[in-house]
Amino acid sequence: MSNVPPAVETRDLSKHYGQVRALQNVSVNIAAGEYFVLLGPSGGGKTTLLRTIGGFHRPTTGSVLLHGNDVSRLPPDKRPTSMVFQSYALFPHMTVLGNVSYGLSLTKMPKDQIQEKAKTMLEMVGLTGYEDRKPHELSGGQQQRVQLARSLVLDRDILLLDEPLAALDAQLRKDMCLELKHLQEQVGITFIHVTHNQEEAMTVADRIALIADGNLIEQGSARDIYERPKHRFTASFVGENNLMDGTLLTVSGDDAVVDIAGVKLMAKTEGQSFTAGDAVSISIRSELVKTDASSLSGSVEGHCIIGTFREAVYLGLTTSFRLTLDNSNEIQARFVTGQSAQQFSPGDRVSLHWQPGDTRLHAAQTKTHTP
Repeated sequence: MSNVPPAVETRDLSKHYGQVRALQNVSVNIAAGEYFVLLGPSGGGKTTLLRTIGGFHRPTTGSVLLHGNDVSRLPPDKRPTSMVFQSYALFPHMTVLGNVSYGLSLTKMPKDQIQEKAKTMLEMVGLTGYEDRKPHELSGGQQQRVQLARSLVLDRDILLLDEPLAALDAQLRKDMCLELKHLQEQVGITFIHVTHNQEEAMTVADRIALIADGNLIEQGSARDIYERPKHRFTASFVGENNLMDGTLLTVSGDDAVVDIAGVKLMAKTEGQSFTAGDAVSISIRSELVKTDASSLSGSVEGHCIIGTFREAVYLGLTTSFRLTLDNSNEIQARFVTGQSAQQFSPGDRVSLHWQPGDTRLHAAQTKTHTP
């Protein structure tokens, strides 16, 4: 077993502003060389956590360790971190080369080495030939690359990115996501990336931590978070999950039976503890729900329910069928457009079914962690 400490560790980290609890006992471990994403709704505490790791905020309680060293009371310039801000924050009067080399100019490094190192970093981010341009002569994506180069040239081994792609249009954001991931793999340092965009998070992340209401809700790989959410909030925030409320009837090991609108449905507990009689929810991703005429023949007991068809919503690549259960819960079934030949009219009774193992069990909705 390796004795190498994580690149970043927070222990029971809390940050309060008067009565506002921006962070509450958040503990995370981030390995060296990992691309780690803090995902969650606006105002949930993601940026507060990032800035506390970077030294821009002091924790109210708890501690921040970088490579095993407690840096909780150290300022940003005494930590092995650099920050990429949501606003590009470039010096408008400086050239691209001047912006990238500025941080190094504050050191005792010889000027020719500074220039060489800055140019090498500009080449790495694809901006060779832009050295003499001013920030206003660049596109948004190019300005973001300049900011990345300015942070990376300092040779810090932890890069903090605060909503770095928020100002970019949708297509450029997708392109920059892939560029960021490839850049991180190339330089090999730890990236910690804040975003509220789940597609962005899943594109770049080795692991994702979901933050809401100042709490760490859940963490894991992108696949685990998407396909096997443990918490109701995770299922509601990531992907297009159907959430159905009911009462837990029985639980045996990882298998549970839940009463949903008078129908017994089966779900996986994912190792969580539940008791018969609990108010619970089950979730299932919309792309896993199949539809048929209202007969349940051929469907697997415990994995099917009847709903009333409301409408079909065309979304381009996919089409979403919206239906209502007898307890007024809404459920959606999503298909690749053109792959479902079924036609339903509003009011039709429709069988909804899925494969065993596709559903997850969660504690019932609470007042907190609501997106």
